[in-house]
Amino acid sequence: MSTASAVSDTWIRRFHPASNPVPRLVSLPHAGGSASFWFPLSAALANRVEVLGVQYPGRQDRRAEPLIDDIDTLADRITAALDPWLDERVPLVLFGHSMGAILGFEVARRLRIRPAALIVSGRRAPNRQRDERLHLLDDAGLAAELRTMSGTDASILADDEVLRMVLPALRADYRAIETYTCTPAAPLECPITVLTGDSDPKVTLDEAMAWREHTNGTFALHTFTGGHFYLTEHQAAVTARITDAITAATGRPATG
Repeated sequence: MSTASAVSDTWIRRFHPASNPVPRLVSLPHAGGSASFWFPLSAALANRVEVLGVQYPGRQDRRAEPLIDDIDTLADRITAALDPWLDERVPLVLFGHSMGAILGFEVARRLRIRPAALIVSGRRAPNRQRDERLHLLDDAGLAAELRTMSGTDASILADDEVLRMVLPALRADYRAIETYTCTPAAPLECPITVLTGDSDPKVTLDEAMAWREHTNGTFALHTFTGGHFYLTEHQAAVTARITDAITAATGRPATG
């Protein structure tokens, strides 16, 4: 196995390999999240779009690996892991939720082959910063934040031992996203589609609209009812918006 392939196998999860060439959707999870968050989306898109779930270090099967608490370092590593998956004949779309949205943006800047599109969810535009310091909270404070966001299985929150295993990765991810600064650069050339919840405390409509400033391509904004994890409440509708964005960007129907 080549070094590049070994790195890719560490970072990339391919839940439903496509039997024929279809667009690839690189899906990047939220802070504290893992690649398995995207399994339902992969199942819904099977044989139409091949979902590549990104697995950050320090969780699940990578739990023993050192955590990375810096967005630029994470983006560099993910970009390297995606290199074996880049093929000019196969469109590649980036999709990220929350912290994953910023990582998708930074990876799009780094890829040697321009992505067909960037889809972002639950995150304000990179140039819209807030003073957030959740990574400085104690464990009890972080656990309370998890409960507020409603993005974590209740059984995990109720199990102190499991919760202790989850919190270090969450803290590192919060440190990464809360200390991130967007370096000025030319806008992307690919389309950007933004998905957001209408009562998400992490992003206002104005902050979501500001993603328009980061592309010279087309821009679309879709709002759903719900908070930060609105997408778990509207799985079918979110999947439909994703397939529409992929079809529009690639010229290949992602439905069927």
